[in-house]
Amino acid sequence: MRISVIGCGYLGAVHAACMAQLGHEVVGVDVDAAKVEALASGSAPIFEPGLEDLLQAGAASGRLTFATGTAAVRGARVHFVAVGTPQRRGENAADLSYVDAAIEGLLPHLAPGDLVVGKSTVPVGTAARLQERLDEAGSGAVLAWNPEFLREGFAVRDTISPDRLVYGVPAGEPGERARTLLDEVYADALGRGTPLIVTDYATAELVKAAANAFLATKISFINAMSEIADAAGADVTALADALGHDVRIGRRFLNAGIGFGGGCLPKDIRAFTARAEELGRGESVAFLKEIDAINLRRRQQMVDMVVEALDGSVFQKKVTVLGLAFKPESDDVRDSPALDVAVRLHGLGAHVVATDPAAIPTSLRLHPQLGFATDTRDALRGAEAVVLVTEWPQYRDLDPVEVGGLVASRLVLDGRNVLDAAAWRAAGWTYRGMGRP
Repeated sequence: MRISVIGCGYLGAVHAACMAQLGHEVVGVDVDAAKVEALASGSAPIFEPGLEDLLQAGAASGRLTFATGTAAVRGARVHFVAVGTPQRRGENAADLSYVDAAIEGLLPHLAPGDLVVGKSTVPVGTAARLQERLDEAGSGAVLAWNPEFLREGFAVRDTISPDRLVYGVPAGEPGERARTLLDEVYADALGRGTPLIVTDYATAELVKAAANAFLATKISFINAMSEIADAAGADVTALADALGHDVRIGRRFLNAGIGFGGGCLPKDIRAFTARAEELGRGESVAFLKEIDAINLRRRQQMVDMVVEALDGSVFQKKVTVLGLAFKPESDDVRDSPALDVAVRLHGLGAHVVATDPAAIPTSLRLHPQLGFATDTRDALRGAEAVVLVTEWPQYRDLDPVEVGGLVASRLVLDGRNVLDAAAWRAAGWTYRGMGRP
């Protein structure tokens, strides 16, 4: 099939490259000329394992092209909308201006029978409104909503081999037409038995919002338990292990630490809350405000731990911060707890030297006042405290004996509870975790 992808940020670039890998002819459209040029040359503007290889393969095959003008979508039968829905400035609600602009840009180029597919995370009710706009313009196109469930660092795998597919389609013949076209797009995954849920617009929109709300709740729950563990002298990691053996609960997302960040969970739970309030059901998700509050205060708790460990002041003390991205295998620093901790420590007068395998360039643009080191050993040299805040494998696997010779003081604070506390203590380090005695 010939497919267009409107918006070539994190979601759109991955989707376009993966669709070309599956054999479709794909054109990606974005207003950012520099981004389009980079993608067309096979260079990924974001760090995502496997993406650059797919971009280069797609370009070499001729199946993947990029353009800045929506006229390039002509001839495509399916048009994916993958633009951002950031948080509105000064509000919790989602900014849908990019989604609306994408639909308006598509209208002159749609042909009867075309399918427009929303992949952006939007408040419930958006799809029905956009279908009305397509009808009002006489486009003859049908809208479907096909939420994404990508994990940064695994986005290529999750696109090519999804754990489920969700189609939100209208009733009757238009919905059947939409399903037929989407089945053709995802023929490879469906042929391998990927579960498919076909539903209405509202349910498809809620699936994404509810999934992110549940994951955020699970993370903040264990972080709340971590706070109790700190007060009681318990070990939250052992607690999580015990809870995780209950198949109704599971162990994943029960890792206490400095909390979640990135471009999805924080803004999506806020947008979900705002939309529920608009629908007159704010009380149904009022708990999400506390989930958000728990998550945000974990960052200050990490900073407070560092200050306490350094005898009440970090002023003019060298603090090495291991990690800047909000999670490993990503260069994404949007709402990153790790970067936030580094900035807060700097604000207290610490000499912060931060390092990260992928996120230094993005962090440097946002916070040039911080110190950065590309080499972990250079970052550690002379440190009076080491703070692990992103659980990259190379930080989890550090040899405490070897790196002990680099630092000025063997003090490590584990903001992700991933280090072997016994091994670090045996090597002469003072080890402190979050919710660990």
